[in-house]
Amino acid sequence: MAGFDLDFSEIKDMNVTDGKYEAVINSVAEDATKGGTQFINLDLIIRNDLKGQKFGNAHIFTRIFKSKETGKYPIGMIMAVAKAAGMKDKSHFDSLEDYFQKLWHRPVLVTVKNEESEYNGKKYENLNVKRWEISKFPEVQHKFKESNKETGSTDPFANGSQSIDISDDDLPF
Repeated sequence: MAGFDLDFSEIKDMNVTDGKYEAVINSVAEDATKGGTQFINLDLIIRNDLKGQKFGNAHIFTRIFKSKETGKYPIGMIMAVAKAAGMKDKSHFDSLEDYFQKLWHRPVLVTVKNEESEYNGKKYENLNVKRWEISKFPEVQHKFKESNKETGSTDPFANGSQSIDISDDDLPF
């Protein structure tokens, strides 16, 4: 391996600052905390196809938690994300998974704020989505990293149920 020199001028600050960002919904999935609290996990990527927008390719992770009182997701948040993603009013979804799939790679405009929170005596820095709006640039030309189209994963080993044939000639040993 060849040597290299450090050049700290090459450091890129990926700590997204407070503000409005044009983003694209990279993935949406249901998940749960270690304690079992269910939430919808949204992974947004700040778009790289818009000149002059800072932090292109940075991820913004946000969660929508189920209500403790009702055990259901807050319908207002579900509707706000759908509206910001440009879905038509009165659209029908067969399931929550169907809704998630229809959000995939849709553009949104989000306002984010860095906030401090405390949980079990520990303090955390969080980038929180404070507002969802319809994108001012609905034509998405964002360049995504290569991913497994079947799962939406960038994991090179996550190829679903497809098998890979490797012959002895392909092996280096």
